[in-house]
Amino acid sequence: MNIPFTKYRKIYFIFSGVLILASIISFIIFGLKLGIDFTGGSILEIEYNENRPSNQEILEQLTDIELGTVFIQPTDEKGVILRMKDIKEETHQQILEKLNGGKKIIEEKRFESIGPTIGRELKQKTKIVIILVLLSIVLYIALAFRRIQRPLRSWQYGIASVLALFHDILIPLGVFSVLGKIYNIEISIPVITALLAVVGYSVNNTVVVFDRIRENLLKRGGLFGEIIDRSLNQTLARQINTALTTLFVVLAIFLFGGETLKYFALALILGIIAGTYSSIFLASPILLVWFKWRQKRHKY
Repeated sequence: MNIPFTKYRKIYFIFSGVLILASIISFIIFGLKLGIDFTGGSILEIEYNENRPSNQEILEQLTDIELGTVFIQPTDEKGVILRMKDIKEETHQQILEKLNGGKKIIEEKRFESIGPTIGRELKQKTKIVIILVLLSIVLYIALAFRRIQRPLRSWQYGIASVLALFHDILIPLGVFSVLGKIYNIEISIPVITALLAVVGYSVNNTVVVFDRIRENLLKRGGLFGEIIDRSLNQTLARQINTALTTLFVVLAIFLFGGETLKYFALALILGIIAGTYSSIFLASPILLVWFKWRQKRHKY
């Protein structure tokens, strides 16, 4: 069965437009709750004399102390690094007392503060990386599709993929904006890493569809809208299978991977869903709309 995907493109655009608008509004109202990687905070490194407890057990020991979100990273065989908001010496001692539990079961290796200067540096580097990634995507697709100059230029495929990428990144960020307001969930380096992974995933899916459009344009010809629909139908099973197999793994990490990987996995889940949707329902219909707009402009 040949599904006429492009026939309902207005519905896709309206649906995505509502989600993007909601994400932008959430940014304006709530903003993003940045973690200590961006705002500064405290790092405490300890080592247990005996067996190291699980991350959840450590968090339960610290529930009585107001620390905000605490990131726990196991090191070596018995070590642990705790990353939290900036705390005073009094709170520092309370943490050691709670973790010791009245006994001398831990040894402090390091306690230091990360200043806001490092936070600003990380934010600046993140922005630069994202800009370079987007430019590289446009350049790569323009070069890969250079044999196609009709009905659209090769660089226009790159622009369409970047427009779809904004959709794939804005929606997860909008969700994290709301979660940050309601549940104090912070944007950390692992979350940014997950979003950058989503960029690669989404581009891969979009390029698969565009590549099939290129093949059909070169081999079969026909109306541009029909070629897009044919290409989407030919790649639909692959898109769904890829998304489901990836989601099963990431969902397992979200449910069973522990607190450290939970929001990394959540960002991936949201991004994979958004990326799969955009590669099917947005990127290619954007090409068709661009083509029709050029046709109308040339008539006048």
